[in-house]
Amino acid sequence: MRYTVDFAAEGKRKLYYIKDSETFDIALLPTKYLKHKTDANRSPNTIRRIALSLCYYLNYLSQTGTKLTEVDGLSFEEQSRHFGQFLYWIKEGNHISDNRTAKTGNGTCNAYLKDVFGFFLYMADCGYAKPLRVLSYNQITVANSVGVKRTIRSKSFKGYMKEKDRDVRAADEVEIVDILNACTNIRDQLLLLLIAETGFRIGEILGLDYTKDIDYTQHTLKVYFREDNDNDARAKNAEFRRAKISNDTFEFLMHYLTEYRKLLQHQNLLFINIKGKTAGRPMRVESVYDMLERMEKKTGIKLTPHMLRRYYAVSRRNSGWSLELIQLALGHKHLDTTVKYLGILDDQLMEASREFYERHSDLYGIKDLL
Repeated sequence: MRYTVDFAAEGKRKLYYIKDSETFDIALLPTKYLKHKTDANRSPNTIRRIALSLCYYLNYLSQTGTKLTEVDGLSFEEQSRHFGQFLYWIKEGNHISDNRTAKTGNGTCNAYLKDVFGFFLYMADCGYAKPLRVLSYNQITVANSVGVKRTIRSKSFKGYMKEKDRDVRAADEVEIVDILNACTNIRDQLLLLLIAETGFRIGEILGLDYTKDIDYTQHTLKVYFREDNDNDARAKNAEFRRAKISNDTFEFLMHYLTEYRKLLQHQNLLFINIKGKTAGRPMRVESVYDMLERMEKKTGIKLTPHMLRRYYAVSRRNSGWSLELIQLALGHKHLDTTVKYLGILDDQLMEASREFYERHSDLYGIKDLL
């Protein structure tokens, strides 16, 4: 492949860039865009994915003999065909340099294209290119039955691949207890307990500073946006949230702090490596997933941090929490995301409707009409 992704360290920040292996030059505009995303406090993982997306697109342009500067001048039909073919180029695995034959999922293909569109929007905003025709808005005005007019706007590009709904279920309490019993140390047990009781993302949990983010009087944990954690853990959004944990879990937290006080005193992050040459160093996301894979082999139970977040959402909903409160606790920007987490399906809607009509059986005085 002609283009590759690399990064340079600037303090604790990673600055990603795309380089041309033929000319040994840096792809200037894509790299400027990546720097823009870094300055906008996007997470390193997000920026790395965007870098890969743009790298794949540049390789696609190279293989098809198309120049980046030509794309904005194509007609609507030509642009639609161009980006549609890029999706199928990705789908067939042409972006992978090691000759693997596995095809890329539709959702991943769409995500790559959306990153590319973000880059084109940036170029248009900065005056480097004209706006893409496939990203222009269709706008129509319609009137409802009583004559109230409203404007409907939709983007023109309709070539995204059909995606399957993300099939991630909530963990249940029995599974959580079985995994907790199978853990070989209290660090792993505490980590799982805190995700289950706070609904925090794994990056938020690993970014907890035990000297600043724990209210030892109120038994609460706080999430702050930081980008300089030694393990690259950080909150997904630049937001502040806090969550209260149970008294039992708080006592377990204090037990953990006492048990590993000698290792913890060398840095401030709550979760650390407890064995080997890296003992005392902040725990990383990969280590969490490695641990959960070991637990799955040991117990036959698959558990992920995402399943624990869903467990948190479902258990709170079953306890009567409002959707808005759960949304706030999970740190979701959109209520739709919370609804998906809760798995509010058609059968639940039908059951709720049945119960409603049982309680309100004499609606509208229908019996008097018969």
